[in-house]
Amino acid sequence: MKAAILMITLALIVITGIYLLAQNPSYEPDLNWHAPASAALRENPLKDSPQLTAGGKKLFLRECAECHGEDGAGIVEKHSADLKTPVVQALSDGALLWKITNGNPARGMPSFSRLPEKQRWQLVLFLRTLGSAPLNSAEK
Repeated sequence: MKAAILMITLALIVITGIYLLAQNPSYEPDLNWHAPASAALRENPLKDSPQLTAGGKKLFLRECAECHGEDGAGIVEKHSADLKTPVVQALSDGALLWKITNGNPARGMPSFSRLPEKQRWQLVLFLRTLGSAPLNSAEK
């Protein structure tokens, strides 16, 4: 019985360690990077089209996962944001769109204004799922 408890405890420690290494727990948000009020108030025109989230996921994996990881938790070496955190998830859809569109060059976040606006809104739809559902690699 003690051996089983020890094995379970060790397994949990290893799993926790792998999880923490994969995300960027040291990330500090840029407190000066704010969307203008007019941009933050914009509503996602695709909010009633959850079927478009799959397209946002494809875009995320192609455009964003290199820095934010496939699960959105951020990559330590890239100093990228953990997109699952409450501080990110609390942003309005309009603020997320503005940040995706404009980037934050001072912190290494490129602008994605080259993507059509509809695709950027799809990314916002997908970002909303990061806090509630894990990525299924079979859906890539």
